[in-house]
Amino acid sequence: MSKVAVITDSTSYIPEHIRNEKNIVMISLNVVFDKETYKEEAEIKADDFYDMVGKEGALPKTSQPAIGELVELLEELSQNYDEAVMITLSSGISGTYQSAVAAGEMVEGIKLHVFDSEISCSPQAFYVLKAAELASEGSNGYDIMNHLLQMKNNGIPAYFMVDDLNHLHRGGRLNTAQLFVGNLLQIKPILHFEDKKIVPFEKVRTKKKALKRIFDIMDKTVNPNDKVKISVIHAKREEEAVEIADELREKFANADVWISYFGPVIGTHLGEGSLGITWIKG
Repeated sequence: MSKVAVITDSTSYIPEHIRNEKNIVMISLNVVFDKETYKEEAEIKADDFYDMVGKEGALPKTSQPAIGELVELLEELSQNYDEAVMITLSSGISGTYQSAVAAGEMVEGIKLHVFDSEISCSPQAFYVLKAAELASEGSNGYDIMNHLLQMKNNGIPAYFMVDDLNHLHRGGRLNTAQLFVGNLLQIKPILHFEDKKIVPFEKVRTKKKALKRIFDIMDKTVNPNDKVKISVIHAKREEEAVEIADELREKFANADVWISYFGPVIGTHLGEGSLGITWIKG
């Protein structure tokens, strides 16, 4: 029977204790402030990152893991595993997927399957956790990849609400006129992933209306008694995330609701104060 390792990059934001419990290997993306580079989740955590962004005033840069790190990891895993399945953040916002494919071709003794989640954060984590479950049950790499592809075909809805338009402006996603009008009208853009990239879904006035809109979208796909996993994602807004999670538990009796976060790499795209909701049935 083939022994399969499961690898995630850091942007799935799966807590360390869960990774350890489920035998999930993580490789970090990098965050660069000025000339100082930090490995996400290993050397810099979400709260520290948002504090640093506040003090520095400028957006950091982000980068994918070096191909040498990926090769080294695979060589290490090849001592104990025949195959590995790596689930990456969307290839539309990072070169991690392409680097992993290249690294897999450079290492003998282990077959690497690379899955482009075409998304990030908790939706990516849904794939990783399912892969870990299947690997623990003895599935081989091909079967795991087929199952993940089926999940992708079924769709994993995810909507993010941005609180700070200045952050989108500094990141080049809004021009000065859009920034001015947006701030004047209290616009809270709802974003989602489409064609592997983070793009606007709708512009809504006020945070309350934006959250209600996301709830309305959920109501069209999830019935009150459906078995569903829901993740509420926040960028340094834990109290608000807890309130939203409690509301969702009341609304959906059979829901497994948990709270996650936008770490440094995705936080660079979205900014502090952002909130997101994602769900998957079953």
